[in-house]
Amino acid sequence: MYSPFQLGLRYLKYFFTASNGKGHGMHSPFVFELITKVMNDNRHFYAYEQVEQLRTALLGDETKLTIEDFGAGSRVKKNNVRSIKDIAHSSLKPKKFGQLLFRIIAHYQPSVLLELGTSLGITTSYLASAKADAKVVTMEGAKEVAATARTNFGKLSLHNIELVEGNFDKTLPATIEKLKRIDFAFVDGNHRYEPTVRYYHSLLPAMHEHSILIFDDIHWSKEMEQAWEEIKNDSAVTLSIDLFFIGLVFFRKEQKVKQHFTIRF
Repeated sequence: MYSPFQLGLRYLKYFFTASNGKGHGMHSPFVFELITKVMNDNRHFYAYEQVEQLRTALLGDETKLTIEDFGAGSRVKKNNVRSIKDIAHSSLKPKKFGQLLFRIIAHYQPSVLLELGTSLGITTSYLASAKADAKVVTMEGAKEVAATARTNFGKLSLHNIELVEGNFDKTLPATIEKLKRIDFAFVDGNHRYEPTVRYYHSLLPAMHEHSILIFDDIHWSKEMEQAWEEIKNDSAVTLSIDLFFIGLVFFRKEQKVKQHFTIRF
């Protein structure tokens, strides 16, 4: 993974070269709508307050959990016993992105959602809160972390979530087969090149023209940048959007010419 200094340099490059985050001069109607009606939607939703209250509680929780780390590891801690507050500090997506995912779900109304990497369930809660009748399947490798996430879903009275435990390498194929068709997927799992590309190709048969596929931490390391470049240039992808910390992939056939956008967010 990149050091904070290296990541900072990459972010500065992104910030000064990305397209305007207000949609000015954007010629793609789909991307213009995404920017103006989703990314820049400043409305306050009640679910935001509920999920952020839970985040605050997790950030102060000293409970120790034993972690089976199947991924590229934490940027902060390498121990296999960690407190919930340490996991929350290092692993949870900032509310800016959790709330963006909420708005994406609320706007495009996907019915079947898959998340690779539950962690403590904050992002999952945003996904499930955005569409109460959606089927949300989330996957987590660490048993005690999964148990904590389940408790958190109960605190928020979220009943449309199914949590699948275990190593993604073993659980993902059966999960995809069971779902058959996936409208939205958020991949926040093993932050290395080979698994990330493999997850993409595993998910691809279940994707359709209007599916939305989002990858987390696309600039986290050289490997993740390599994976992102390969995925966005795959023949099935018609449109990609780089928001630096996450990357969005679309398969819309209306997009006759493949386009890649980097947008300031």
